Order: sequence, then structure tokens, then C-alpha cells
Amino acid sequence: MEWFRSSRFWFLVGIVFLIAAVKVALVFVPNIAPIGAMALFAGAYFSNRVAAFLVPLVALFLGDAFQELFIPGYGFHSVMPFTYGAFAIIVLIGFLLRDQVTPLRVGAAGLSGSIVFFLVSNFGVWATGGYPLNLGGLMLCYEMAIPFLHLTVLGDLFFVAVLFGGFALAQKRVPALAAPVR
Repeated sequence: MEWFRSSRFWFLVGIVFLIAAVKVALVFVPNIAPIGAMALFAGAYFSNRVAAFLVPLVALFLGDAFQELFIPGYGFHSVMPFTYGAFAIIVLIGFLLRDQVTPLRVGAAGLSGSIVFFLVSNFGVWATGGYPLNLGGLMLCYEMAIPFLHLTVLGDLFFVAVLFGGFALAQKRVPALAAPVR
């Protein structure tokens, strides 16, 4: 439980909640959101695996609840279980970066997260009745979503660079952030 009392842990929690607030602020910008980067970052840097899932999921849920209350039509929706499921898979991808955070690995993980989100969330659109519930409907759903994929990739890679690059700089300037408490 020492990790819970560390300044590193609380700094990471602050970053995650800040990114969740950015997601809310970008609600009207289609397909550009920091949640994939937030999931990847949490998986890579939270030393406690439960916290790596729980902290960003709580932040995401609170942001969605805020949107539900104050921006009708932009909060909770039928595809949310799939969105949150994709988010959890991206946290798992972040686990693969632990102790091996390099620009190439982070970029590849960010791109992988974008693809996972595309596949899972659009499967959710299809499964919740957005298209005919057959193989043709699933393929049509993916085809119709392709024009939005580049925005997801660009947004994810931008926020991955900001989060991972910013934290790398912070670790160099503040020694207490450099070593995780295990």
C-alpha cells in the first residue's frame, strides 16, 4: 500500500483527471479525444495494476456523467460498455510498455490502441443495432467508420506524445516521480 502514499501516484492521478477534463472540453471535436492516450499512460505508469484500470475508468465515468448532466446527448450511450472495454484493453497494452518506455514502443502502442478502439467501438455500434445484425452489416459499419479513423489516430498520437513526453520531462525535473513504488 506504499504506492498509495507516494507523490508519484497522486501526480499520476492528477494527470489522469486533467486528461479526463480535456476529454469533456473536446466533446464537440469529432473523434479526437485523449482517452486512448490516458488508458495507455495509466497502464504504463501506475505501479498498481488495479489502480491502472480503476483511476482512469473513474475519471472517464465522471467526465461522462458531467456530460450527461450538462451537455444532453453527449454523455451516456448504448455503446459505452464497448468504449470502456476498449479502454481496458488499451490499459493492458500500456502494461507492455512498463520498464521499456521508448518513443518507438510508445508510438506503436498508441497506434495499436487506436486500432483496438476502432474495432471494439464500431463493433459496439453494430451490436447495439446501428446496422443489420449480420456479417454484411458489421462490414458496412466498419466501412462507414473508416473516414473517422485518421482523426482517432492523430488525436491518440498527439495526446500520447503530450502525456508520455510531458511525464518524461517531469521525471527528469522531479526525482520523486522517477521511480515507481512497488
